[in-house]
Amino acid sequence: MSSSASLRTTTGILLVAPLVIYMVVLYALPVASMLLRSLNDPTWSIDRYKELMSDTVFFNTLSNTLYTAVIVTLGSLVLGYPVALALVRSKRLAPLILVVVLLPFWTSVLVRSYAWMVLLGRHGLINEALMSSGLIDRPLRILNTPLAVYIGMIHILLPYMILPIANALRQIDPSLARAASGLGSPPWKTFLQVTLPLSVPGVAAGGLLVFVLSLGFYITPAMLGGPRDITLSMLIANQVDQLNWAYAACLSTVLLATALIIIVVCRRLPGIGSAFKMSAR
Repeated sequence: MSSSASLRTTTGILLVAPLVIYMVVLYALPVASMLLRSLNDPTWSIDRYKELMSDTVFFNTLSNTLYTAVIVTLGSLVLGYPVALALVRSKRLAPLILVVVLLPFWTSVLVRSYAWMVLLGRHGLINEALMSSGLIDRPLRILNTPLAVYIGMIHILLPYMILPIANALRQIDPSLARAASGLGSPPWKTFLQVTLPLSVPGVAAGGLLVFVLSLGFYITPAMLGGPRDITLSMLIANQVDQLNWAYAACLSTVLLATALIIIVVCRRLPGIGSAFKMSAR
């Protein structure tokens, strides 16, 4: 028995080893190098982090990044929950809905951002359709606004909200809803008191996933946003273009720390933390 257990342990280590090596070489080492560069370029110092505390541009950019992430997360939740519900409950349309949800993964973020530029431009399809229908007299300014950024990011991140919620809804015992209905509960009350509370693990997982991904978004805000819609990732790219590697590494460290703090805080909150534990099961 001991030799069999030892063989299983060795086999497990050998199977996991390529993934561990891959993550260490291509992720852990570059991140560690970035952290060190923010401190030791050209000499060991924390002055750059001290300068950030009085940098209004940094705080404005960070607040805009967090605000954008919140709006995108809420928008994805509002649009994604009904889709996840339809994906689970509609047996006939479920394959079609799943294909529509997964279809964006087959197209790059850059191509989808360009498509939104075509749709939202002053002479884009949306403005042309509104003008031809007589609803507006002049083109609306949609592109290069925060609204365009929200639309583009929600479109890209929506599947990351739908799939965890659908997984949570799929694990709910259907007999609970039938029992509530048999006791005279109307459908809307059954949803609010049975379905919605039991789907909180999926909502929490999808919300945190979308929020963290929104923090590091670069391409879509850069293409669809205006000069005032600068996110922290765009500020980092600007510093890299100026070859200010140390300051860019400092900003990257702050962005990484912000994401980690948010994850830790969310997992420690009484309601959300227990939801994540249920989702992990």
